Amino acid sequence: MASAPARAIAVVALMFACSGLAMAADKAPTWLRAHATFYGGADASDTMGGACGYGNLYSAGYGTRTAALSQALFNDGASCGQCYKIACDRKLADPMFCKPGVTVTITATNLCPPNYALPSDNGGWCNPPRPHFDMAQPAWEKIGVYKGGIIPVMYQRVPCVKKGGVRFKIAGHDYFNLVNVFNVAADGSIKSMDIKSSDSDTWAPMARNWGANWQSLANLTGKMLSFRLTSTDGRTLVFNNIVPAGWTFGQTFASKLQF
Repeated sequence: MASAPARAIAVVALMFACSGLAMAADKAPTWLRAHATFYGGADASDTMGGACGYGNLYSAGYGTRTAALSQALFNDGASCGQCYKIACDRKLADPMFCKPGVTVTITATNLCPPNYALPSDNGGWCNPPRPHFDMAQPAWEKIGVYKGGIIPVMYQRVPCVKKGGVRFKIAGHDYFNLVNVFNVAADGSIKSMDIKSSDSDTWAPMARNWGANWQSLANLTGKMLSFRLTSTDGRTLVFNNIVPAGWTFGQTFASKLQF
């Protein structure tokens, strides 16, 4: 039989182990319920563009694993770039249209707008306050059968995995600089963005214009530019001189930095 001190040590070790398991359980992502439909065609070609401003989703690196979020999830564009793991909810779905045991991870690239002319449970799928994913068809067909049209799903927010660094595309004109931030890993979405030109030592805050587009109303045309990004989870990266002098509107600049 073990001595009293040995038994006490064993009890303490067991308590710490249980505490660790409880903490791990607390940090585990929560599965939430929603519904999912699909759009964009079998090759997802009609999902290009969208309310996040990513343009061609193939060349932007998002491919066919994308979705338009309902207004409740889209959060006025603050959710652009976030990633979600989605599975058919086999407890609620018609088994004819559900592919159980399969998950697919998508990136939020668009808004599924409300349709107040239809009831929320019959066509107005994206009406507030419903959480809903209108997924690119190839992504949806990983978890559902085409004829089903709409299925109940379980979803959770997950870290984004991207190839290469964060990218920036500059649009607009003099005194209106519109920067689209894309290919963001980890949290996926940006909470704030600052800009600094080569002739200044001061960071100037940018404002979200729409989707993943951030604006500055300063005269920055052709100047070397640096960006400072803070992700939704609070991490900050500085992209010093990422835009060289002499740049023109319409250009895209790829960094080597990633969250």
